[in-house]
Amino acid sequence: MGRSRGGLTTKIHALVDATGLPVKLKLTAGQAHDGRSAADMLGGIGPGQALLADAAYDSDALRRQMKAQGGWLCAKPVSHRREKPPFSRWLYRFRNVVERFFNRIKHCRAIAKRYEKHDDNYLAPIKLAAIRLWIANNESVF
Repeated sequence: MGRSRGGLTTKIHALVDATGLPVKLKLTAGQAHDGRSAADMLGGIGPGQALLADAAYDSDALRRQMKAQGGWLCAKPVSHRREKPPFSRWLYRFRNVVERFFNRIKHCRAIAKRYEKHDDNYLAPIKLAAIRLWIANNESVF
């Protein structure tokens, strides 16, 4: 759990598939840099796949890791970069799938209000909300 002037903070990192269902979830302290904490979550991305991320994940190290795995990082380049890496605005539009995932899990009040003060206890309702999304998606109606 991180500290800021506003109090205790925590970031939720999520790797979701193309339909918006979570594949990996992780918590970090609020003051931790996003790009450094994402490196261990990207093991499941393989050849021909793209990782859609916001500007906080724009780093040369992540781009090299994705290239070594055969994937591609589509992250909006930070404005102060001297050499801008390739960026697809058309593909970046689909990043809203991740934002919709966060919107869906924050319908659970315990997640949105952050009632739990310990990281493991906070990750549990996040995972329960993720399971609920998986069940709702795979539920068959006859």
